[in-house]
Amino acid sequence: MTIDSTEILAQVEQLHRDRPFAEHPLWVGMMEGTHSVSQLRVFAKQFGILPLWNNQYHGPLYVNCPDPKWREMLGEVVYEEATGRLYADGLPHNQLYTNFGIGLGVSREEMWQTEYGPGAQAIRDWFIDYCNRGTLEGVSCHMLAGESHGPGVYGVMAKRLQEQYDLSEEAVAFWAIHDVADEDHSGIGKDLLADFAKTTADGRLVIDTVNATLDRMFAFYDDMFEMMGQVH
Repeated sequence: MTIDSTEILAQVEQLHRDRPFAEHPLWVGMMEGTHSVSQLRVFAKQFGILPLWNNQYHGPLYVNCPDPKWREMLGEVVYEEATGRLYADGLPHNQLYTNFGIGLGVSREEMWQTEYGPGAQAIRDWFIDYCNRGTLEGVSCHMLAGESHGPGVYGVMAKRLQEQYDLSEEAVAFWAIHDVADEDHSGIGKDLLADFAKTTADGRLVIDTVNATLDRMFAFYDDMFEMMGQVH
């Protein structure tokens, strides 16, 4: 049985409304500026499992995509992450992110050499697994679940980080830029559904993947929040 991709997207959006990530205490503290600098350093290092190793996530989506039109669009996402030449004035996104750590007093080398906690390791393994599966599963996991909630939140968070912690624009640029870039990336994922999600089974696969990924994302937030609570 065929299915309209707009129906799938409506269900994906409902999953995000049911579990808004910005209401998790980790992100509430980021938005309200209530974490200490020491706690932010823990966050910066652990969250780095996503932006610093993005080649392991977006890369397979591009490599494995069977459709040349969509492979080109996914290639643009990989290009932006690797070079920053679309949104970040030529700064690769991993460098944008390490600038955030540097602003908090964590060296670039320390950011790259982080010993990741179980939550970070689990979300890395989950993304690697799903991004190396079929295009529909990879896009559902990384773009529809992982990237579609940031726009509208990250920009506000960047301003709060500047105000509360006296961080420079360079230090918060990663968050400000991803307020735009993640909207573009998740938008590509949404558009892709029209070509790749054709049947009821496809729709179920998308919803199940997004739902399961949100479970892992929130476990990641829980783990980081617990680690942050161990420092002052």
